[in-house]
Amino acid sequence: MSGNTTRLQAIDQITNQETTPVEKPERLCKIWASDVFSLSRMENSLSKKAFKSIKKTAQTGEKLDPATADAVAAAMKEWATSKGAKFFSHIFYPMTNATAEKHDGFIITNSDGGAITEFTGSLLIKGEPDGSSFPNGSIRMTNAARGYTAWDPTSPAYIMQTDNGATLMIPSVFMSWTGEALDKKIPLLRSNDAMNKAAQKVLSLMGETDIAPLNSSCGAEQEYFLVDSNFANNRPDLLLAGRTLFGAPPAKGQEFDDHYFGAIPARVQVFMQDFEDQLYKLGIPAKTHHNEVAPGQFEIAPYFEAANVAADHQQLLMTLLKSTAKKHGFMCLLHEKPFAGINGSGKHVNWSVGNATQGNLLDPGETPHDNLNFLLFCGAVIRGVHLFGPLLRAAIASSANDHRLGANEAPPAILSVYLGDQLERVFNDIKEGNLNEAAGGGIMDLGLSQILNFARDSGDRNRTSPFAFTGNRFEFRAVGSSQSVSGPLVAMNTMLADSLEWIAGKLEGHLNDGKEQAAAVIAVLKELINDHGNVVFGGDGYSTEWHKMAVEERGLKNIPTTADALPAFQEASVQKLFADTGVLSAVELESRYEVYAEQYILSIEVEAKLVIDMAKTSIYPAAMQYLTELAVANTTMQDLEIEMDKSTITAVASAANAMIAAVAKLGDALAQHDFESTEAQMQFCANDIRSLMEEVRTHADLLETEVADDLWPLPKYREMLFLK
Repeated sequence: MSGNTTRLQAIDQITNQETTPVEKPERLCKIWASDVFSLSRMENSLSKKAFKSIKKTAQTGEKLDPATADAVAAAMKEWATSKGAKFFSHIFYPMTNATAEKHDGFIITNSDGGAITEFTGSLLIKGEPDGSSFPNGSIRMTNAARGYTAWDPTSPAYIMQTDNGATLMIPSVFMSWTGEALDKKIPLLRSNDAMNKAAQKVLSLMGETDIAPLNSSCGAEQEYFLVDSNFANNRPDLLLAGRTLFGAPPAKGQEFDDHYFGAIPARVQVFMQDFEDQLYKLGIPAKTHHNEVAPGQFEIAPYFEAANVAADHQQLLMTLLKSTAKKHGFMCLLHEKPFAGINGSGKHVNWSVGNATQGNLLDPGETPHDNLNFLLFCGAVIRGVHLFGPLLRAAIASSANDHRLGANEAPPAILSVYLGDQLERVFNDIKEGNLNEAAGGGIMDLGLSQILNFARDSGDRNRTSPFAFTGNRFEFRAVGSSQSVSGPLVAMNTMLADSLEWIAGKLEGHLNDGKEQAAAVIAVLKELINDHGNVVFGGDGYSTEWHKMAVEERGLKNIPTTADALPAFQEASVQKLFADTGVLSAVELESRYEVYAEQYILSIEVEAKLVIDMAKTSIYPAAMQYLTELAVANTTMQDLEIEMDKSTITAVASAANAMIAAVAKLGDALAQHDFESTEAQMQFCANDIRSLMEEVRTHADLLETEVADDLWPLPKYREMLFLK
């Protein structure tokens, strides 16, 4: 069966399919966290002493004694087996943005040939996957392969229910035999610890006496596309690269702005209900879902959680998105730019810092000019972004996200901070040495009696800012949809820890000199905003004027590609930052540069190979078949003494020949392997390989507009984006 026939059959099948009726959903109170080994479940199954110990560990990170681990393991096993689990798995997060799991059975045999279930504290605490088989940046070689997973009791265990059974999943860290972090969780936990220590110093100097441990929190808005599986399975590029490497723009795209917040298609609504019920059972607080800007694009946003738990839940959410979509006949695309010319997908990471005693330290309250703690923490963020903007850019760098950053759909590749009118005025006052009362947003009055007046927010929102203050948190808008939130959280927590240490030192000096507290705070913030205020920008981040001003007048860096971004990991200031805070050793930091660089190069090479393969085996044969049919038609018309317009023949033949010539050049480029350095190879991929891929695509997409529709082998944009 030819590819074009398969495509047309897929269209017919999708057009005539019926939506599965929606089952009445169970009440939230019945299913919420039903598959989670929560503290409440532990309380019912542990002794008071053991529960008190594990609760303190889960909430504050305090060390757990082995006896308690044994008690927790026994209770966990009883609960899991009662829900049908025969296996357990330490689930961990290697440096791939994906999850990894190794399943072990509860079963052991005895001398009588029988079998029983067993799960001890030692099995709960430690697992042993192969440390050399995951990306590790040369920390582990094949002849030195041992690695360990270790239980993280601050993130709850849960049951993963699949059609093949239930498995107890134990959130874990992953390290080498020599102790280096091979995952994304260890640095996240370390960064939170560093931030907590620095924040405690600042709050103590501010006169706070009862200070609970501080934690960063995260709420990540997840964007994604859904494409019918019948189409996706006929697109090798979607299957292997996650994005379309070919595709002419449809007559109608997103230019009418009619999809954003529009009515959710019935079939998608069924998928969403099933997906969110699974999230609720796992204690993941899905809060919002809606149509996004692009056709075929959607978003789900969970509620805020502690950063470590939120990061685990984000990984689980992405896994469930893909598996649930498959059940409903979709492929879920998490690639940052699956369709050229159509908005891509991000993952806006909403981030704040707080504790049980002082609350959210990034909440300005009703009078931000009087909230000195808030001003110090907000100032610390401003300083951090200014000093470590390149690090933040490197933390969200990937071949996929490069397609999105800098376009008029996502924040530019220049890191700046948006504060809003009210807060920006406060910091401008501080720069002048004053602290004046800030104006509020006023009342929204539409003059309609049936519409109640309400208080307007004190500042507008700025969708062009990569790092925006949004009322009581900062929103890092440049994170890619397929990426783990751990990397950005590590960078933000660590830069905040560094800035808070700086603030503590300056504040202590002013207080020791006899300054009153408010005067000392103003003095510290005045110095901070004078040195780092260039990073604050409230205008259009997409404008050419800003790009010029940012680089030439403010000294900010424009970092358009991953090849430009990743070397930030090797900068002396970044190495010192991670060493001083204890978040990453020099070896661990270098390993991340090597891993991410390798992933970047491999991703582009895979795409280039796909471009060559699809152009030669699918697109070129379709063009030749069409030319053959045109030649037959021309002969027939000549027999009838009718003159045929040969412009189509010329266009198809010209585009096909040009495409094959570009394919040959791309093949030659891929064969090059002699590079001075990893950085040089990344630059070659970013500039040479990608430009040649675009050259092939230009000719192929022209062919799509010329070749007869029934001969075209690949599902088209108009079908994948609009047929649901």
